[in-house]
Amino acid sequence: MVGNYMMFHFRMAKKNTQSKEMKEEKRKQRKQRVTHKGEQESETEPEKKKPSLQAADEEEDLSPEERRKLERKFKKECKKEEKKLMREAGISTKKAEPKKLSGSELALAYLTSWSENPKEWKFQKTRQTWLLSHMYEKEKVPDEYFTILLDYLQGLKGSARDTTVQKAEALMQELDGLDAEDPTVMEKCERIRQVLQLLS
Repeated sequence: MVGNYMMFHFRMAKKNTQSKEMKEEKRKQRKQRVTHKGEQESETEPEKKKPSLQAADEEEDLSPEERRKLERKFKKECKKEEKKLMREAGISTKKAEPKKLSGSELALAYLTSWSENPKEWKFQKTRQTWLLSHMYEKEKVPDEYFTILLDYLQGLKGSARDTTVQKAEALMQELDGLDAEDPTVMEKCERIRQVLQLLS
């Protein structure tokens, strides 16, 4: 009795593995037929639009993963064909990359946005840090932006305000020992004086 029971389960397990293997083999054959069919169509009719993979998938009953793989392959082939046609037509396939703005341009745009469009303006720590560390340099922050920056500094609070005052005082002491007739030193001193007057 026990022997018959074990023999029955052995046969069932064997049938299950065989049926799984058969299903897997059929899937592979379907997949090969779909890809082979797609290759034949691309060779015979390159100008005609290829039939959608969804229709082929409905017929062939592929698993979701196999369907995704075939869709990716199909898209890749379409892009390749499109690029080839564009090259033959003499059209450049490279995308024009937009010019990246420098740190100073981004910071000045941030400051302009703060003054002209306060509703859409959003605080950005990196832009504020850049402005605070370069605000005494006329080449990086021109005079028209410096006046806006002074208004911006009025709203400065907390540790940012304290460190800005400390740095300004340290810079002022450092510049006191330098040549007072140098125009760049005088401009820096004037800016530092304005910042100290505003924040102290």
